[in-house]
Amino acid sequence: MRVAETRAVNRALRKAYGIGLCSVEELGSFSGPPRAAAAAPHSNGSHGSNGSNNGHPRLRDQLCLLIRKYELDPVRVKRYAADFCGTEVLRDAGRDLVESFITTLADQAAKDRDGLICKLNSYGLAEAVKS
Repeated sequence: MRVAETRAVNRALRKAYGIGLCSVEELGSFSGPPRAAAAAPHSNGSHGSNGSNNGHPRLRDQLCLLIRKYELDPVRVKRYAADFCGTEVLRDAGRDLVESFITTLADQAAKDRDGLICKLNSYGLAEAVKS
C-alpha cells in the first residue's frame, strides 16, 4: 500500500511539472536479473502517458519545458499554437504541425524572447476584446 501511494504521488508530481521521466519506485526492485526488466516489452509497442518516444520527451512535455524555461504564459502559448496550426483548439492539430510549432517557438524564444512575448500578448488582447 505504501509503495502504491508513493508511485501515485510521484506520477501526480511528474504530470504536474511536465516531467517525462519515471521515478525509481516505478522501475521495480533490482533483486531480479537485469534481463527481466529489459526483456519485458510493451504489449502493444506504445508508451504510457508519461513515457517518451525513442528517448525524446513527448510533445506536451517539450512544450511545458519551453514555457517554463522562457517564462511564457501557457494560455497564450496554447492560443498561439492553435492559431499556428490553423485549428480552433490545439488537440485538433496533427503531430507534424505541433512539432513544427514547438521548433518555431523554441527558435523565437531563443533568438528574440521579447518579440515572442509581444506576439503572445496579442493573443491575450484578442480574447479580452471578445469578452
